[in-house]
Amino acid sequence: MATDAHAKKLARLLRVRTLQLNLVRASEAAANARLDSESALAQRIAQLAENVTPRADDSGFAASMASAAYYRERLQASAVAAETRVAMAENGVARAQAATQEARRDQSAIEKLIIRADAAAALKQLRAMEDAPAFRHKRHDPC
Repeated sequence: MATDAHAKKLARLLRVRTLQLNLVRASEAAANARLDSESALAQRIAQLAENVTPRADDSGFAASMASAAYYRERLQASAVAAETRVAMAENGVARAQAATQEARRDQSAIEKLIIRADAAAALKQLRAMEDAPAFRHKRHDPC
């Protein structure tokens, strides 16, 4: 009876650890998606800044040069902010990966406990069969 309660407890723990692992994997996927999004935004800002830079063949007028300088300055500030967000997203991914590894380790520990408990129960049954008295059944009544 105690082994049955122990097996139920281990099964419940395994379900909980599996659920936790799935939640952590989902959060890791969200962190990876956030990193991809922030990286794409940083690349787009860099492309925009590159498009606004003055060229040698521009013989534009001073107002357009002033507005281009203003937009370059704004895009540069946005690029710095985007780099910060990318670094934060990379840190988030690293934390999520560490949490996933820890959750996977916890789940595998419970699985090993279940395997060990099953092996101990099988060994206990085998010893009980070995210790059981041998019954000799007669196939026929005496003739």
